[in-house]
Amino acid sequence: MSRVLLRVRDQSSKELKNPPDCSKARKLVCNINKGCGYGCQLHHVVYCFMIAYGTQRTLILESHNWRYAPGGWETVFLPVSNTCTDRSGASTGHWSGEAHDKDVQVVELPIVDSLHPRPPYLPLAIPEDLAPRLQRLHGDPSVWWVSQFVKYLVRPQAWLEKEIQQTTAKLGFKHPIIGVHVRRTDKVGTEAAFHPIEEYMKHVEEQFQLLARRANLDKKRVYLATDDPSLLQEAKTKYPDYEFISDNSISWSAGLHNRYTENSLRGVILDIHFLSQTDFLVCTFSSQVCRVAYEIMQTLHPDASSYFYSLDDIYYFGGQNAHNQIAIYPHQPRNSEDIPLEPGDVIGVAGNHWDGYSKGINRKLGRTGLYPSYKVKEKIETVKYPLYPEADKLLNSQNK
Repeated sequence: MSRVLLRVRDQSSKELKNPPDCSKARKLVCNINKGCGYGCQLHHVVYCFMIAYGTQRTLILESHNWRYAPGGWETVFLPVSNTCTDRSGASTGHWSGEAHDKDVQVVELPIVDSLHPRPPYLPLAIPEDLAPRLQRLHGDPSVWWVSQFVKYLVRPQAWLEKEIQQTTAKLGFKHPIIGVHVRRTDKVGTEAAFHPIEEYMKHVEEQFQLLARRANLDKKRVYLATDDPSLLQEAKTKYPDYEFISDNSISWSAGLHNRYTENSLRGVILDIHFLSQTDFLVCTFSSQVCRVAYEIMQTLHPDASSYFYSLDDIYYFGGQNAHNQIAIYPHQPRNSEDIPLEPGDVIGVAGNHWDGYSKGINRKLGRTGLYPSYKVKEKIETVKYPLYPEADKLLNSQNK
């Protein structure tokens, strides 16, 4: 039955992306030019795509004069739709909620920060019908669901595919290899703390020790992605027994003065691609670049949910609905920083301190503090996604 559901979901998605008559299609319009960097803008499009899928609308991506590529999204990636890119319709309105918009043909979607009312399709929710199978097969079903939208959106145009292949050969990228992403410049002091290369390499060495137990290692390779051009030489000097694979021209293009150019876009796409291809990621999840790479990584393995170490944040999707956990063991506070837990308590997660403790709010008690990470489990939120009428027919025929 689960295979039938996946086939039905796939057909439903195809029907929505490529309606037979664009002039009659219900559409959701998304403007890519959110005022932020590439990873953030990509996640903005993912959010639009998820809402379009949930509300059974065809996504119209407006990307002309995109700050990274003035020619638009389709000059870099394959178009979202092959049959419907025109936003015209009999009626147009701004998002006012799924129920209120049902009679409006073309709905314009705001950025997620301004979305009201908020539909249930936002991360970290997953489809109700796929949830049992996903929970059995994947360590983080929410990330897997997001990854399916990312994978479709970043299908490269022929020139980009060729560029990826040529760069792979030029860099000598091969396995085993661990990815390290070091974000500095605009993040440090604002959204993230400074982390020296030693903090990253500690976890890289741990992973290579684990890899060495399973297979012979010819070299300890690291793909280093960073916006700090001086870091490559520093890493080579401090860790001469490692082979660092990196393109310093990408580091220069990622700097603040060179960002938002087509060359910078090429660089960040290549960095994300190679990071996603590594055997393990060491990075800071405060950076959207690393979270996108982690998402794409999920599409390359049956379950890559544990293939990372973040020096700061846990995984999150900007604008997501509340991230909750459920207590499975009781906990009595040992100091003033701890909060009590009873089995069944719902905990709103604020973050993981990576020392055995997490921080959050006990929603029953309204108290915020620390609690042992092992005493809770993820609360998987599910949402009933509607199916395209033709997909409904297929499902009904399979049930007979």
